[in-house]
Amino acid sequence: MEQNYAELADNDLARLARNDHDAFEALYRRYVTPIYRYCYARTDNSADAEDLTAQTFMAVVESIDHYRGVQNFPAWLFGIARHKCADYHRTTYATPQQPLDDIEMADPEPENVEERLFRHNILECIERLLAQLSPDRIEALRLRYWGGLSMREAATVMRRSEAAFKMLVSRAISDLRERCVTA
Repeated sequence: MEQNYAELADNDLARLARNDHDAFEALYRRYVTPIYRYCYARTDNSADAEDLTAQTFMAVVESIDHYRGVQNFPAWLFGIARHKCADYHRTTYATPQQPLDDIEMADPEPENVEERLFRHNILECIERLLAQLSPDRIEALRLRYWGGLSMREAATVMRRSEAAFKMLVSRAISDLRERCVTA
């Protein structure tokens, strides 16, 4: 009987992944892109992001037996990725920045030149101002929007209450909006 891993919840899949290569592969496929995007947002370098993504999943392989399912699996996984990225920055002394021009945006219909210029100017403004935000606000935005975590999952990764995390994201967006959109 073949197991349909796509229908399993993350915690159930993680329990199976301890002894089942196919279950681990399903977890990997489910999370490799969000982990890569998060690592890329932290490094601004595709090769480093690929390495950190690989290191994250190697750490998962090594520690999956210790995962007890008490914590939300994406929060546990992104916690590992966050530590790998922090180790990377400690060893390379890099200042993480994500060029916002590299982010693909859904573009349902062609836009006129004025709209494109307006969006480009806003993205340039946001990119400049991201470095001026507090590290916690930057990390909150990375986890939530680049990593694709829910508010609850990202709050768990940052070891904050969900309300405190929502406030971090709200204030970061408010700062960016105030300086870039209404300016």
